[in-house]
Amino acid sequence: MSARTPEDCDRLFGERLNAGDLDGLASLVQQDGSAATGTAAIREALGGFLPMKPNIRVEVTRVVRAGDDLAVLYSEWTLRAKDPDGKPLEMTGKAIEVVRRQADGSRRFAVDDPFARG
Repeated sequence: MSARTPEDCDRLFGERLNAGDLDGLASLVQQDGSAATGTAAIREALGGFLPMKPNIRVEVTRVVRAGDDLAVLYSEWTLRAKDPDGKPLEMTGKAIEVVRRQADGSRRFAVDDPFARG
């Protein structure tokens, strides 16, 4: 399933991270390598979370649309996992994300700053 609305990007990100679906996570980022880190680096970074069995909750608090193709999402998230020693780990953030509509109508993250708002 691909994201059809800007909000779908965050919902699907959470579902796919919780399911340990690295391929699904990677499908939400632009494939043209325009992000500073690129798809391969994003896969590597997200893949590092999967052994920790993360569970993330994401709440989109605001969407600002720029026409039909771009949107800025403001979201708040909480991630619970276990560190490499098995100890509980909790992370929180207030993100700003830019989502772009693709030629096939799906949406993908163009920019994701998970700690943009403190």
